[in-house]
Amino acid sequence: MSGESVAADVIHVLSAGAAKGLVEALAPRFRADAGVAVAGTFNAVGAIRDALVAGAPCDVLILTEPMLADLVREQRVDGHTIASLGSVDTGVAVRRGEPHPPIGDRASLRATFAAAAGLYCPDVERSTAGVHFVKVLRELGLWPEAAPRIRAYPSGGIAMNAMAQATEPGVVGCTQVTEILYTPGVELVDVLPPEFALATVYAAAVSARARDAAVARRLVALLAADDTRALREAGGLRKPS
Repeated sequence: MSGESVAADVIHVLSAGAAKGLVEALAPRFRADAGVAVAGTFNAVGAIRDALVAGAPCDVLILTEPMLADLVREQRVDGHTIASLGSVDTGVAVRRGEPHPPIGDRASLRATFAAAAGLYCPDVERSTAGVHFVKVLRELGLWPEAAPRIRAYPSGGIAMNAMAQATEPGVVGCTQVTEILYTPGVELVDVLPPEFALATVYAAAVSARARDAAVARRLVALLAADDTRALREAGGLRKPS
């Protein structure tokens, strides 16, 4: 790990889309307290990892805990700085003001996905929720006929924003709850039923390439602090059971 520390007026965060709401909500407070602006890049976890490996500026990294553990072994992340942010459920969304379809069990979930004119989701190969959504469709026996109706975007947040602006009737989204909650124009129907549930634990850590490791550690501490727990939970980052 590099011990170099260079005073910075901007701290670069590479983050899974699930934590976008949290990072953006705390950025003004961090700037006021530390005098440092927060520049965030948010995307599917696979894309974020690739960006880090490719050399994108990164002081703080937010990914799933297993991915961070792998990056510690590769000496790309300071393992001593990893702080859990919470567990995120995967849920179903509709546009704001539209009826909430039943999704509480296998039969109703299948019927809702089968009837949807469009199925909005994050990247089905590089995002946690997108990969899981395809798995759910396959388990429901819907994949062949549902595939043409998939509307996949780089992240769940982008997918939900696109769904909010879509004009076609009867569309449904599936992504992580955090991305649904922070996107204007969409509403959370509910989390996936237990049979298809997916909860993903996210954590923040200081990059081995951080320009100012002390400032980076300060941001990680704020993101995971006790006094920001209510903000995390309100945004869908719940304490792991």
